[in-house]
Amino acid sequence: MLKKLKTTAFVALTMMVVMPAAAQDLLADQAPIDRKMRAVDSIQLQKMLESEEAQQSPTAQLYDDWNNMYVHRQTTLPDSLLIDLRDFAMPTPSRHITSNFGARWGRQHKGLDIKVNTGDTLYAAFSGKVRIVRYEPKGYGKYVVIRHPNGLETIYGHMSKHLVAENQEVRAGDPIGLGGSTGRSTGSHLHFETRLCGTALNPALMFDFYNQDVVGDYYMFRKATYNQESIVATRLRGVGGQGGEDNTNYAQLAQQQKQQPQQQPTRNNRQQQASSYHKVKRGETLYAIARKHGTTVDAICRLNRITKKTVLRPGQILKYN
Repeated sequence: MLKKLKTTAFVALTMMVVMPAAAQDLLADQAPIDRKMRAVDSIQLQKMLESEEAQQSPTAQLYDDWNNMYVHRQTTLPDSLLIDLRDFAMPTPSRHITSNFGARWGRQHKGLDIKVNTGDTLYAAFSGKVRIVRYEPKGYGKYVVIRHPNGLETIYGHMSKHLVAENQEVRAGDPIGLGGSTGRSTGSHLHFETRLCGTALNPALMFDFYNQDVVGDYYMFRKATYNQESIVATRLRGVGGQGGEDNTNYAQLAQQQKQQPQQQPTRNNRQQQASSYHKVKRGETLYAIARKHGTTVDAICRLNRITKKTVLRPGQILKYN
């Protein structure tokens, strides 16, 4: 029995010694094929995941078409939408806002103006796909429109040069153009817009240029409270502001707004509520505003972090007490 086992072991060992050459050749031939198939499988899997993610993104639900013709065409605005701000880049490292979102010179200013020099690099705020690259001599000048998976579209105006093409995929932080003063512009700056379904939203609700950051991981857009939120954001992060955290309880604010018609505040209360801020009119000076509200120019400058030489703009909001 022992002799039989030895014989069997010898035969098996002999086969292992004789066969490896052919087996190794087969494995060697098969290995590149296996690696190639794994790579193909990985690429296909990645494409499938990206396709599923795109189909489930807010953009797929909010926009019915893709075109390179219209800068912004208003569609149905959702009552609320949670906008993901996590994968972001600041469009410019400049911290200097020169003009707020809102009323300006008798018309609505749909974005923020940020001071940049001609030739400064501008960056995509989020990953997405470039929808429009164009020149508009009486408006945006050389501009770029990017649609993002989080539901937003961002617009970058008055560039001196485009660095991307229409239908190009970009990542957050990719260079998309150079700063300039093309189109309807009085000096080199970036006109930056954030739009949802074609409607302009105040970028200060999401971007804090002074601190070079977004305001949080997410921004909850609510149609019912948007206007009040926009005013607060401008006070915190607009011209003269130095950024800050918005601690407003917007759910509570919305409830207060619903109850407001029933509260019937007194005339004195209304005056007190309106006495904290002043909206600058065309031709007004710091001295005229100070006299109107019974305060001093120094106090207004201190509250708004400006100087006596600061040029006031119509629509600008100043705190005076």
